[in-house]
Amino acid sequence: MGVRRLDRNGGESLWKQLQADLVRRVRSGEFDAAFPGELALVEEYAVSRHTVRQALGQLRTDGLIVAERGRQPRVAAVPEIRQPMGALYSLFSSVEESGLPQRSAVRVLDVRADGVIAARLNLEESIPLLYLERLRYAGDEPLALDRVWLPAAIAEPLLEADFTHTSLYNELAERTGINLDHGREDIRAVNPTAAERALLHCPSDAAVFAITRQGTAQNRSVEWRHTVVRGDRFALSAEFSANTGYRLTPAPNTTALTQAW
Repeated sequence: MGVRRLDRNGGESLWKQLQADLVRRVRSGEFDAAFPGELALVEEYAVSRHTVRQALGQLRTDGLIVAERGRQPRVAAVPEIRQPMGALYSLFSSVEESGLPQRSAVRVLDVRADGVIAARLNLEESIPLLYLERLRYAGDEPLALDRVWLPAAIAEPLLEADFTHTSLYNELAERTGINLDHGREDIRAVNPTAAERALLHCPSDAAVFAITRQGTAQNRSVEWRHTVVRGDRFALSAEFSANTGYRLTPAPNTTALTQAW
């Protein structure tokens, strides 16, 4: 293979030229089978190892490659599911829209007391709560571990529901007449616990999205939820333009909440 030419007389630095050419080759699928190591790129482009490392560092920052210490870089996997921000409740609608079947394995469904969660729901610490824990699948692989607490006084009819292929909000509306109309979510990228990594089949180098949600109906807190979503299978997106700036994709309407989760 001959040396690939970079413009050594122009104004753009060599590492930026190298980065741009590697991006082009990544997007063309040239490196799907294997990404070249540092020494191979040094030889192919006739540049220093420092130049190669600068270019690879930017590719890592941009999420195009994954590189661990002592291992050859590889092209980052493309997320199977992309979700607009501001409409996170439609996560599993997005799963089905991606062409993947979705189902849930119910791990726990019971009534219990949890003083910390009760306080978050603005309830007395001793108030019984319905607790539902599900492992959510997209295709044959786990996508998310979902835990949710609701006041048992309103949610107890959900103990009879089959949550293997239905949303919590559908069941809540049909069995109790309650429709969530407002909520708040906080999203962080974190490393999963060892137990979460095992349940979700997370690769050793993959982080997760930790999502906490408080849902309300007519100004009353009725849901506290903590969901861990695999970062290697899921991505968030938002829209921006020169005219409107950065904006979250809005939820289409409140009735869509009943199709969620």
